Amino acid sequence: MRVLVVEDDKQLAAALRRGLEAEGYAVDTALDGREGAWLAGENAYDALVLDVMVPHVSGDEICARRREQGDWTPILMLTARAGPEQEVRALDAGADDFLAKPFSLSVLLARLRALVRRGSSERPTVLTVGDLELDPAGHRVSRAGTAIDLTPRQFSMLEFLMRRSDEVVSKATILDHVWDFAFEGDPNIVEVYARQLRQRIDHPFGRASLQTVRLVGYRVVDDR
Repeated sequence: MRVLVVEDDKQLAAALRRGLEAEGYAVDTALDGREGAWLAGENAYDALVLDVMVPHVSGDEICARRREQGDWTPILMLTARAGPEQEVRALDAGADDFLAKPFSLSVLLARLRALVRRGSSERPTVLTVGDLELDPAGHRVSRAGTAIDLTPRQFSMLEFLMRRSDEVVSKATILDHVWDFAFEGDPNIVEVYARQLRQRIDHPFGRASLQTVRLVGYRVVDDR
């Protein structure tokens, strides 16, 4: 397994290299974000370990660049600033996991093993089906660059369907995941929201991306 470590603390970078190599990893290290971004773009890695606060190009930015370029290599972010805001920024940039300093090598190794098991399957931070885009973190939806206003429940239903694009999802499954397991209202509420979504994401654009599959459920497709 080949890992890139981007860490500006020379002692920590050296310690991580030694610890990872002792576990059988092949390790490349970079002491600043510019070199780290270049290495990440030039080589195929099984995982990236990025310190958030490195010179020139931050770990968050390196992460975001890799995701924008379609690179879904597992990424573990490191930071000396523990706290929810930093963790949210790292995860929203596309990181798979987050580890605050100080940490034990055994924990870092366990996190890396878990990430490598997941592999590099696509985990986009912005969902796209054709020219329909949904940004879960920014709570934004647009079609062909035009912003679309949705209520929270409409947004939730669209996100659920877009995460399963081209897959037919039953009304019961939508109710369980978009409403909740204890919902006791009229199950036809799904049909109501499907009509509302079409009026916002399809009809104004002459599209039919939200489809009804008779007696089965709904799906979102690229209908361009």
